[in-house]
Amino acid sequence: MKDRYDVAVLGMGAMGAAALYQLAKAGVKVIGVDRHHPPHDQGSSHGDTRITRLSVGEGAQYLPIVRNSHRIWRELEALSGESLFEQCGVLVMTSSPDYDANDQTDFTQRTLHLANTYGIEHEVLSAEQIRQRFPQFSPVQDSAVGYFEPGGGYVRPERCIAVQLKLAEERGATLLKGETVTQITSDEQGVTVLTDQRTIRADKVVISAGMWSRDLLGKPFDRLLRVCRQKLFWFELEDNARFAPVSPTFIYYHGGGDAGMSYGFPPLPGEGSLKIGTEQYSEESSPDRLDRTISESEASDMFDTHVRGKIAGVTSRLAKSAVCAYTVTPDSDFIIDEHPTLKHTLVVSACSGHGFKHSAALGEALAQWCVRGRSELDLSAFSLRRFDGLLD
Repeated sequence: MKDRYDVAVLGMGAMGAAALYQLAKAGVKVIGVDRHHPPHDQGSSHGDTRITRLSVGEGAQYLPIVRNSHRIWRELEALSGESLFEQCGVLVMTSSPDYDANDQTDFTQRTLHLANTYGIEHEVLSAEQIRQRFPQFSPVQDSAVGYFEPGGGYVRPERCIAVQLKLAEERGATLLKGETVTQITSDEQGVTVLTDQRTIRADKVVISAGMWSRDLLGKPFDRLLRVCRQKLFWFELEDNARFAPVSPTFIYYHGGGDAGMSYGFPPLPGEGSLKIGTEQYSEESSPDRLDRTISESEASDMFDTHVRGKIAGVTSRLAKSAVCAYTVTPDSDFIIDEHPTLKHTLVVSACSGHGFKHSAALGEALAQWCVRGRSELDLSAFSLRRFDGLLD
């Protein structure tokens, strides 16, 4: 027996949960499918906290999206009573021996340039100002420069997903958890989705399957998407650690390349630890062979490289750790486009590790595409067409 829906959403992580909520809110008969039980820690949408900021150094095309997301997080808070978006500010800084203030490829300078261009409230901080306001960064070099954006902060990914799925269900959405999609086919009348338990028929499909997208989507995604293992660490604080009463999230460049960058969060109340992570794009993995454990040597290397002598008041004692997966495109920008061979099918993947802060607004845009055939946001920068030369 085939269940018939207006829209089926495959994958209920960051993008899928947002799309389901917005579709259900619009009165669409929608179903969501996920092989796990979201919110879960098996993909990309977990880890307690995710940075959000209005001046997105990855590119101007993201600014309208994150603005809409900030609005929607507040709307969701009002509806649910949950705290989802902590506006503690964000500090982007470069404290590197070879820092060049004229280098426009420097991430701090790119962030500052976008903020100036688009009128985003911010401050530029010298090394001494960074030390005075945020004592945990007292080790920064004298040449350091910081960009502080008071409108930034962090969102709580598990809470955001849970709230949107709950609100979607309350508005009539059907959620299938612990069910795996095995095949997708399409014809002029719609899309057929086979799972390990049933057949679903939908007029349109949104695929937001994260690291499972490569195998599920086929060509050309099998050549475009890579899965990269990422590590998250929570280090215990010293007893006398000095942090500002309101400490920011941070993106910290202290050397060249991926190895010279870390990002992190203020200590959460009652936890006594600081979360810090890095990004790496050289080692690939897959859903079936992703190593989900953190070794002692990985924790030690993280502390020695990114904490010792760079962040004060933090010990090498590991409170907890986690692994997540970034599904990455060749240019690290999103893919949001219609599938080239599956009819009535919209793909939203991969988000290359910086998608969560945009997910609420993208869910709204995906719902608009399903209902109206287009979105209010200009998503043309994320088209598959930009890879035509690469795939020749």
